[in-house]
Amino acid sequence: MICIHSLGRAARYFPERTALAANGTRSTFRELHARVGRIAAALRKHGFKAGDRLAILLPNEPDYIELVYACAWLGVTAVPLNTRLSVKEIDGILDDAKPRGLIRHSSLPVPTVQVSWQVVLDHDPLDVQSDSIPDPIYDPNAILALIYTSGTTGQPKGVEMRHANILDNVYHTNFWFPLEEGAVHLHAAPIFHIADFPFMFAAPAFGTCQVTIPKFSPESFCETVQRERVTHTVLVPTMINMLTQSPELQKYDLSTLRHLGYGGSPMAPELVHHTRQVLPKVKLVQVYGLSEAGFLTGLKDDEHTEDLSHRRCRLSGRKRILLHSRSFEGHDRHRRGERLLRRSRGRDLHASSDARSGGFRNTGSKVGRTCDGLCRAKAWKSSER
Repeated sequence: MICIHSLGRAARYFPERTALAANGTRSTFRELHARVGRIAAALRKHGFKAGDRLAILLPNEPDYIELVYACAWLGVTAVPLNTRLSVKEIDGILDDAKPRGLIRHSSLPVPTVQVSWQVVLDHDPLDVQSDSIPDPIYDPNAILALIYTSGTTGQPKGVEMRHANILDNVYHTNFWFPLEEGAVHLHAAPIFHIADFPFMFAAPAFGTCQVTIPKFSPESFCETVQRERVTHTVLVPTMINMLTQSPELQKYDLSTLRHLGYGGSPMAPELVHHTRQVLPKVKLVQVYGLSEAGFLTGLKDDEHTEDLSHRRCRLSGRKRILLHSRSFEGHDRHRRGERLLRRSRGRDLHASSDARSGGFRNTGSKVGRTCDGLCRAKAWKSSER
């Protein structure tokens, strides 16, 4: 479903626009659409069908984007793997997700869990010469991706992201982080992370070119922005701090960069101030979401404060929420409650003993409210479980 509303739409309305640019190569939306269809055919030739899972362990590169599109085309569930994890951690996710296959890069950790079909893509590329192209699926409830949470407030869990959920994220992006025909989005944050993942589908829907860099550094970021005339990107505050503190920053022409989204944590007011000094044309957007839902709400540029006496930037209340969630706090409104979310699968510490009615399950974290009205989630200690 999502392929039709994203890449399919781009192939119809922006066929000759540049769709992907990296490593000196470029492809138009027409060419990309045709190639993704052939990749889907190659996966089908290897026995993949709707409902199967394909784990992906690749750096940020066009191959990654094309594979996710091909999975969406076939109805195969992509399982993006965090490239920063250890072999033991990757093995744990593969053992939990039980994918039918794994496509990986030789530069990344080699899992020891046995998978029935495995390809090292940079050594053995897929044969994409097939002329028998399958029709893309159209099922809003099909599972597009199984994204594993970071485990910040508990153990990592596999979260089902459906086609309809990502399509909602695409519409949501148009309000918070408006893309447009001719814009250029740089995937500098990891594609496997939910902060960047939906932009793979938002960019084609609006005729926006995508550019990738395998690994972030201030130099590679600035070189790419200057060369590709990047207009949009998403980073985390640590990356922004590295970027704005770089002594080489003034060597590059970053004047095309207009929209800088960030998430994972708030930006300190000092960093907001410094960013606006060195990148005066950039509009900041703090995005807030979670693996279970993607992009939920945000803080627009004019809602940021540089008042150093206020250490926290509040996210303005919005009603565009794309998640069913529930927090159980009992009868005491001041007591910390457990955060429960629908459709979280895999490692759920309380799936059997503490599952609640209505399909909500315990995430292994607790939620409390601070004195100034903010919510905070943190992991349960073993002594509290």
